[in-house]
Amino acid sequence: MPISPHERAHKPLLTVTADQLVAADFSPRRPKGRGELRDKPHTTRTRQRTQPPAPSRAPYSHLFGLPGTRRFAAGGILARLPMGMFSVSAILMIAARHDYALAGAVVATGLAATALVAPCTARLVDRHGQARIAVPATAIALLGSLALIACVHWNAPTWTLFASYAATATAPNTGGMSRARWAHLLKDDPAALHTANSFEQAADELCFMLGPVLAAFLCTTLFPEAGTLTGGLVCMTGVLIFAAQRATEPPPTGRTTARSPIRTPGFPSLLAVFLAMGAVFGSLEVVTIAYADARDNPPAAGVILGLQAAGSCVAGLAFGALRVKGSADRRFLHCLTAMTALMALPWLTASTLGSLLALAPALLLAGMATAPTMVTAMTIVQRRTPEGQLNEGMTLAVTGLLGGIAAGSALGGWMVEHGPGPDTAGFGVPVLAAGTALLLALFGRSHRMSSRTSSRTSSRASGTAGSRTTDLPAPH
Repeated sequence: MPISPHERAHKPLLTVTADQLVAADFSPRRPKGRGELRDKPHTTRTRQRTQPPAPSRAPYSHLFGLPGTRRFAAGGILARLPMGMFSVSAILMIAARHDYALAGAVVATGLAATALVAPCTARLVDRHGQARIAVPATAIALLGSLALIACVHWNAPTWTLFASYAATATAPNTGGMSRARWAHLLKDDPAALHTANSFEQAADELCFMLGPVLAAFLCTTLFPEAGTLTGGLVCMTGVLIFAAQRATEPPPTGRTTARSPIRTPGFPSLLAVFLAMGAVFGSLEVVTIAYADARDNPPAAGVILGLQAAGSCVAGLAFGALRVKGSADRRFLHCLTAMTALMALPWLTASTLGSLLALAPALLLAGMATAPTMVTAMTIVQRRTPEGQLNEGMTLAVTGLLGGIAAGSALGGWMVEHGPGPDTAGFGVPVLAAGTALLLALFGRSHRMSSRTSSRTSSRASGTAGSRTTDLPAPH
C-alpha cells in the first residue's frame, strides 16, 4: 500500500552503518523556549491525585495512640471528678451543723463567684500557659476548701463560710484546658478533633454522674467533712498529673491586645443558646427530684437522673465514633431539634403513666440527646473563638451553661410549687427551654447569613464604584 509523503515525513529513518543501527526521527519538534536546552527531552507532566486518608476504624485507638494523650486525659478526668462533688459535699457538710437554707446560700454564692472568676482564670491560662496558672489556682481552691471545713467544724461566723467557699472559684476549667490541648494537637484533623470532643463530653457526663454519688457516700458513711476534703485532694492530684504533661500543652500567647471572645461576631448569640441549654439541665434535675419526692421515693431520683447521665455518656462515645459530615451549624440545629423532641418524653410519660419505673427509660432516651448537642456546641465554640483565646472562649461557654442551670433550677422549682396544673407540669420547663435554645440558634444563624450577604453586597458595590472611578479619563 503506498505511503503518503506526509506519513513518510513523520516516520523514523532506520539505516545500518557497519555494525551500528542508526535511527533518525524526522517528526516535527515543538518550538524551544528561551533559555531551554535544545537537547533536553520533552517530558509530559501528570497531575498526581492525592487520596484523602481512609477513616480509621478505631478512632479512639488512634486518638490515644498519640504521645502524651493518655496521661493528660487521665489527669483531666481525675481533676474533673470533684467538680460534681463540691456542691453536694458542701450542702451536706453545712446542713449537718446548720440548716439547708444556709447551705444553699453558700453554694449559690460560690457559683456566682465562679461565674466572675473563671473567665479571668482562663484568660491567664491562655496568656501564661496551663501549668503555670492551673497549679497555683488549684492550690488556692484547695486552701478555700480546707478553710471551709475548719470554719464549719469550729462554728466560725457565718460570713467566713461565704468567703472560704468563694475562694474555691479559682479552680481552673480542666475540661476546657483538655479540649484546648486536643484542638492544638489535632488542628489539621477535624475528624479526630470531633472524636476528642465527644470523649471529653462523655468524661464530663461520667464525672457529674459519679461525683454526687461519691460525695453523698463519703459524707454519710465517714464524716460530714469527708466529701469536701476528698474532693479537694483529688482535684489537686489530677491537676498536677495534667500539668506535668508539658509536651501536649498549647503554647502561651503572652500579653495581647485582642478583644474578649464575647465580642467576636456570632459568639454572644451562641452564649444565649448555652444559657437556654443550661436551663434544660437545671430544670430537669429539680422537677425529677420533686416528682420522686411526691411519690414518697426520694432516693429513686438519684438513680433515674444517673440513667439520664449514663444515656448521655454512651451517646457521646457513640457520636465520637461516627464520621460526621456537613456544616457544624446545621448539625447543631438537628441536635437541638432532637433534644426538644426527646425532652418531651419525660413530660408525656409522667403525665400519662405517673410511674417512676416508666420515667426511668424516658430520661435515659432524653439524655441521649445531651452529649451530641454539647459536642457540636463546643465544636462551634472552638471555631468561633479567636486563636490564642480558646480557654477563655470555652470557659465563657461553660459559665453561660452554669448560669442557665441556676435559672432553670429556680424556674423548675417555682413551677413545682406554684405552677398551674398537676405536679407533672414542671416537666414542661425543660421542653420550653430546649425549644428556646433551638429558636435562638435559628435566629443566630439567619442573622449571620444576612450579615454575610450584606457584607458581600457592599463589597461588590464598592468594587463596582472603584472600577467606575478608574475608568474615568484623567483631566487634561
